[in-house]
Amino acid sequence: MKCIVGLGNPGKKYEDTRHNIGFMVLDELATYNNWKINKSKFNGLYTMEKMEQTKIILLKPQTYMNLSGDSIRPLMDFYKLEVSDILVVYDDLDLPTGKIRLRQKGGHGGHNGIRSIIDHLGTKNFNRLRIGIDRPSGHASVIDHVLGDFDKSQHLEVQEGIKHAVQACNAWMHKPFQEVMNDFNQ
Repeated sequence: MKCIVGLGNPGKKYEDTRHNIGFMVLDELATYNNWKINKSKFNGLYTMEKMEQTKIILLKPQTYMNLSGDSIRPLMDFYKLEVSDILVVYDDLDLPTGKIRLRQKGGHGGHNGIRSIIDHLGTKNFNRLRIGIDRPSGHASVIDHVLGDFDKSQHLEVQEGIKHAVQACNAWMHKPFQEVMNDFNQ
């Protein structure tokens, strides 16, 4: 069993914000595979599907970003998932818009959703797929930036990033994470 978690904030207000790119990837992944994320449990929205012989869970925590671990930990406990069975998809200020990077461990880098997950899992060693949202320009604050919508000029980069992230998630359903990292970290 594998679980892909997309981080974001619930509600229309946050739907198209940079901080919700994890939700955007899961929505696109579900559409690509003709799945529906329509069950509610574990403080989140989820679906469980089957890809060949592997059960796949897609989870969108509904706890707001800063409490993401409050959704992931109960799901892991219920399904007896190991940390290696999880892939977390989220936004990263330190990558250019739309650029993706996969890694197996690391700190939170100031990302409160990742901080919550580290606290709940008790480890920094879990699979991650980061999607760049770039740093704010000028005098804009980080909070206003991450909770703001992408600029129209970034539309192509955002769509390409989501597409590559979906491809990486689909690859992880069939391959070890190290191989997916080698294939997608260019």
